[in-house]
Amino acid sequence: MQPASPRVVLITGASSGIGKACAEHLQRRGYRVYGTSRRAAPLPPEPGPGLCMIAMDVTSEVSVRQAVDLVLAREGRIDVVVNNAGWGIAGSVEDTSIAEAQEQLDTNFFGVLRVCQAVLPTLRRQGSGTLVNISSMGGLVAIPFQGLYSASKFAVEGMTESLRMELRPYGVKVAMIEPGDFRTGFTAERRMAAAAAEGPYKQALCIAVTVMEKDEQGGATPEAIAWRLEKIINAREPKLRYLVGPLAQRFAVGVLKKLLPQRWFERMIAGYYKIA
Repeated sequence: MQPASPRVVLITGASSGIGKACAEHLQRRGYRVYGTSRRAAPLPPEPGPGLCMIAMDVTSEVSVRQAVDLVLAREGRIDVVVNNAGWGIAGSVEDTSIAEAQEQLDTNFFGVLRVCQAVLPTLRRQGSGTLVNISSMGGLVAIPFQGLYSASKFAVEGMTESLRMELRPYGVKVAMIEPGDFRTGFTAERRMAAAAAEGPYKQALCIAVTVMEKDEQGGATPEAIAWRLEKIINAREPKLRYLVGPLAQRFAVGVLKKLLPQRWFERMIAGYYKIA
């Protein structure tokens, strides 16, 4: 049951996929939800009922702070922040240019950092709030030919661990959701490194990406992530990590990586993506 005054939620990357599912779910459950998109239309002068979409480009500090200030001006507080905006680049580490790598991390890591730095002063002053970063199973297990995507999520994992310890004395809860493969627009939006098409790894890359796309498009829709998010918000002491996805993936990441020798685990992952 929600309090008389609905909790205010800010979700980045809410125009599609995981972000949209989470925003719509929480709105139906009685939360006051602001979703962000780079292409959101201007808001009306006064807030209306339901889900409000606002413009935010997480690669721009000015855009991030303008969006956060807008929510604070309208609501006076922010209770939940969900960092979800992100995309993926495919290609070998060798074939991914520095500019492409920087673009990947600018959204997936520095975008999260920008949002955190914009909202944390408010959460600290409130002495309450929940910060949830959407990571990935690829932030715990490196995925071949998505090395820079994995690097961005590994970085989010490390930063979130630190945030959790730093914010605990201020009453701010911090957690991560680590999705496996779900059927979203992520597949269609995956970019290929420019040099990958004619690079030395092109055949192995094509095979591996085909496996990825089959798993993603054969996965479930992301409502399970939305339900998990609500449970985290309402948890008295949420855990740091929540794996969400197919059982086989959760078992591989949560159990086998801890039990198997590294070389065996690497061979298992390489074999799965047919590059062994």
